[in-house]
Amino acid sequence: MTKSYINTILDEADFLHEKIVLYRRHLHQYPELSFQEKETSTYVFNTLKNIGIEQVSFLCDTGVVAYIPSKERDNKTCIAFRADLDALPIEEQNELSYKSKNHGVMHACGHDAHTAILLGFAELAWKHRGKLKKGIKIIFQPGEERNPGGASLLIAEGVLENPKVEKIYALHVYPDLKTGSFGYKSGKYMASSDEIYIKVYGKGGHGALPHLCVDTVLIASQLIVQLQQLVSRFIPAQIPSVLSFGYFEAKGSTNVIPDMAEIRGTFRCMDESWRKKALEKIEEIVHQSVLSSGGKAEFYVSRGYPMLYNNDSLSSEWLNNMSQYFERENLKELDLRMTSEDFAFYSLKTPSFFFRLGVSDIKNENQYGVHHPKFNIDEKSLVFGVKAFVLCAF
Repeated sequence: MTKSYINTILDEADFLHEKIVLYRRHLHQYPELSFQEKETSTYVFNTLKNIGIEQVSFLCDTGVVAYIPSKERDNKTCIAFRADLDALPIEEQNELSYKSKNHGVMHACGHDAHTAILLGFAELAWKHRGKLKKGIKIIFQPGEERNPGGASLLIAEGVLENPKVEKIYALHVYPDLKTGSFGYKSGKYMASSDEIYIKVYGKGGHGALPHLCVDTVLIASQLIVQLQQLVSRFIPAQIPSVLSFGYFEAKGSTNVIPDMAEIRGTFRCMDESWRKKALEKIEEIVHQSVLSSGGKAEFYVSRGYPMLYNNDSLSSEWLNNMSQYFERENLKELDLRMTSEDFAFYSLKTPSFFFRLGVSDIKNENQYGVHHPKFNIDEKSLVFGVKAFVLCAF
């Protein structure tokens, strides 16, 4: 395809900007939690049908998948694009005309923007389908914010088949970058994520008579310290890893030692083989430590998302294509992140590329991070996301 034709499509993205903003504002007003995206998915489904796309269906109840075939070209395989639909259990603190109307629920991670961008891109892909070398599969996914991750469910239901997805792209808003900028990282990018749940059982009693008790508070406290040593003593130096505990509950009192204490945490790393071994080691330490102190332990791991790996070839291709239309200084190479993303499930199955979209305005007024009750984006950024997808597809 000629560069002039690409420029035509990119110009049309600018004309769609107001419509994309309206998509985003509607979605922002009516956020829904993971796997509860009934109204959101219905809105997306109807919007795709109104665009004129013929092959649109629901998948896994609240997921939506559309397919745009390539006219008289290869439709045995296709290119996929993914956006996430769910919001977070956060009460919004912004005062906006399109503030969330659903109490205690907010699009604080930018999934409303992701969905609006993909809807805008879908309209352009449909209009210019005659120029597509490959068919385009548009995936609107539920439950990115909650285990087991909507991606894993869609994959199990065959979203990467019929036709087979040969590569897949996704973006994510990034308030650390200005509008018009993009972030990328080839190879390993984001960590795996597992949730750890531990209950320590002992013998409660009077705080003044600890010798008659099996002190669950003390055992659980020591356990946290011991497990932290796992990071410095067992984890290979070349594998970035994090073990953190953010929950400790022991329902005793100033002079009451409780029968049970509970701690919860997260383990993240950049190596799937080590991930398995580390979780086994954590469980071993838990049971040995608690037993040696006279107590008993319950240990449970909620397996989360795998490590996200950006395909090297796709990364190079993306950077080359983007460099032809955007200033190189606006394409920022990023560091490893210990946060996680369920797009990683796709990267285990097919070549994948996940990049970042700058969403902060030039005045630095939108600097609240994701998952904050005042998070917001510069809406001028939306069209840049659409343009990036256009360059991936065409």
